[in-house]
Amino acid sequence: MAARILILGGGFAGLGTARKLERLLRPEEATITLVSRENFSLFTPMLPEVGSGNLETRHVVTPVRAQLRRAAFVLGEVRSVDVGARAVDVVHPLTGTHLALSYDHLVIALGAISSTFGLPGIAERSLAYKTLEDADRLRNHVIAALETAAVTTDPAERKRLLTFVFVGGGFTGVEAAGEMGDFFRSSLRFYRTLAPAEVRIVLIEGGKKLLPELQAGMGEYSAKALARRGIEVMLETMVAGAGERGLQLKDGRTIETKTIVWSAGVRPSPIVAEAGLASGRAGSIAVREDFSVEGMPGVWAIGDCASIPMPDGSRAPATAQHALREGPLLARNIAATLRAQPTAAFRYTAIGMMASLGARRGVAGLFGRYLITGFPAWLIWRTYYLLRLPGLDRKVRVALDWTLGLIFPRDIAELRVDERSPDVQEMAEAQNPVGTCDS
Repeated sequence: MAARILILGGGFAGLGTARKLERLLRPEEATITLVSRENFSLFTPMLPEVGSGNLETRHVVTPVRAQLRRAAFVLGEVRSVDVGARAVDVVHPLTGTHLALSYDHLVIALGAISSTFGLPGIAERSLAYKTLEDADRLRNHVIAALETAAVTTDPAERKRLLTFVFVGGGFTGVEAAGEMGDFFRSSLRFYRTLAPAEVRIVLIEGGKKLLPELQAGMGEYSAKALARRGIEVMLETMVAGAGERGLQLKDGRTIETKTIVWSAGVRPSPIVAEAGLASGRAGSIAVREDFSVEGMPGVWAIGDCASIPMPDGSRAPATAQHALREGPLLARNIAATLRAQPTAAFRYTAIGMMASLGARRGVAGLFGRYLITGFPAWLIWRTYYLLRLPGLDRKVRVALDWTLGLIFPRDIAELRVDERSPDVQEMAEAQNPVGTCDS
């Protein structure tokens, strides 16, 4: 009987596993099912450019079904994992229908969610920057802040509206702050009552440098490049919480703002802990070098929710570059297990790491020794990720977006499709009663 392989998560790691399994295994060897709460995969390295309006939202997502050849796809939210019964409870996000899925081999690639470390007020008063919805929400929020500031006469309130704080000096925070600087430089011309000098962008990092996980020099250059463009970089600054007036720091200061973008930390999906699998660092799943979970035959974990050992004793970083390689190796290991063959350990050394800083500037570290900065690094960043973007149509669309961005200013339309006020909603329903339509 064909083995049942169930993959939870439609990100880089999960999709990479499914696509490789399709090529490695014959239909009579195994059935493959992938579960994801979205029917698309998001190309996360380009998310900051969506938030700044440099890329169209649909151009950085690819339908999951279009990427699979014979694997079954289930649109669903994973509610529970019962390792003992080898079953997963999934709820359809549109219908609310529960579906019980059984498996012989389970791949957990559920990724991570934003973590506020329990700091008071942060969850309620900050904007996360992890998903496509987060990027759209931030863009609409920023444009709304500009529209409100343009008609506000109270100087203190105007200052709060025009102060934008990004917390977290990793990839997301650095790239998001840089992109937002580009957005303001391009868009403020349309707000004639606002002066560019009134806009304040602050990037806060608790450590001694930005991009702390990267090689020496990258963080230092990034801080200087952002500062030259008027972005305030505050290092060794710890956050205490958020209140009505803005972001509260542990040294007693308050940055008065209405916009706090939180990218200071992530934690594995809550399902990991609820399933009793959180045995690794920071609540992740501890796995062996071949991604198998100790003491749980047939259970594997990869991506941001897994703690994967490396030869030097460290753990594999939670980056797209690593996830892209973890999936195919896991597929080979599952195929080897089904065929009673030995599995292989994960061995990958990143060629380099890159970050885009906006304004056609970037920073790249290659082979742990070479540092490339400025326009060449930005060009390398764009070329590498454009080639990695799945689908020729997406590559063409993104390339066109980038080309048009060199010619035209950023779009400042605030699209509040799902945020209409009750009175507007009632008016719309009165004009178009249920069961009728305009001709």
